[in-house]
Amino acid sequence: MHSGRGLFFAQNMMYSHTITVYDRQYNLVKTIADAVNLEKYGHSKGNGTYKGSPVEAAFSDNGKYAWVSNYQMYGSGFNNPGSDKCSPSQKTDNSFLYRISTDNLAIDQVIEVGSVPKFVATSPDNRFALVSNWCSWDLSVVDIQQNQEFRRIKLGRYPRGIAVDAASQKAYVAVMGSYDIAVVDLNDFSLDWIKNIGNSPRHLSIDPGGQYLYATLNGEGTVAKIDLFTGKVLRKVATGNAPRSMDISDDGDFLYVVNYHSNTMSKVRTSDMSIQQTVNTNANPIGVTYDPETNQVWVACYSGTIMVFQE
Repeated sequence: MHSGRGLFFAQNMMYSHTITVYDRQYNLVKTIADAVNLEKYGHSKGNGTYKGSPVEAAFSDNGKYAWVSNYQMYGSGFNNPGSDKCSPSQKTDNSFLYRISTDNLAIDQVIEVGSVPKFVATSPDNRFALVSNWCSWDLSVVDIQQNQEFRRIKLGRYPRGIAVDAASQKAYVAVMGSYDIAVVDLNDFSLDWIKNIGNSPRHLSIDPGGQYLYATLNGEGTVAKIDLFTGKVLRKVATGNAPRSMDISDDGDFLYVVNYHSNTMSKVRTSDMSIQQTVNTNANPIGVTYDPETNQVWVACYSGTIMVFQE
């Protein structure tokens, strides 16, 4: 994920218990260990060091802070971790959201959220950090000023991608165990739905004008363009097998979609949802971010590499 200020954060999960940070010259700026003392941050699990497993990142305050979700925690008291197949009835362990200052690249806040937090997004007005909790099937709403979760919203099986509109009025959440997208009102936290978008929506992007929502449909290998005023799917395009993450160019003209099982990235023109280019990647591309200053696309592959493509 690009910070908007020339830093790129890669979340390396439990495989290395780190977040690696790079600059535009492709230099490794810092490796941030995911180990924290939970008691230091007011959590009662116990004294000593606990490890996390960083999954996704989002930025607030014009890139001043990174918010990083942790799939699970490792240490005393965490005896019932979640998994990729789970339900709230299993009462799997809650996990934590880290806040990292991009000034010194150090963890400075640790906030308890739900079980197996996956995607994280921040509202443009810096009120909220939103976290989709895979195993507790809900959305954590974190007050950015107070640095604490203050609300949970039940969504259903396997919530994943989140997109917040430019006015910070609505959050859209892809519920991957369904065909639907949840719409959360960020003023009163009421819940509405965009129904029957397609099989297993995973990642969401909003165009800069706020008229269209784009969704990768992991279960059917397509990307959908949705009219936010009508809630209707306008068009779909097949990009590859298991489209996962995507990013949108600053002008809203193009989507960059990584196809996990096809080992490719697709460039999609949003006006007519046509594929302009498909490039090969290393095995299992999983994350993607676009840098408008350099016009480069960074792709993280599950096989342990980052590839940078020049437009």
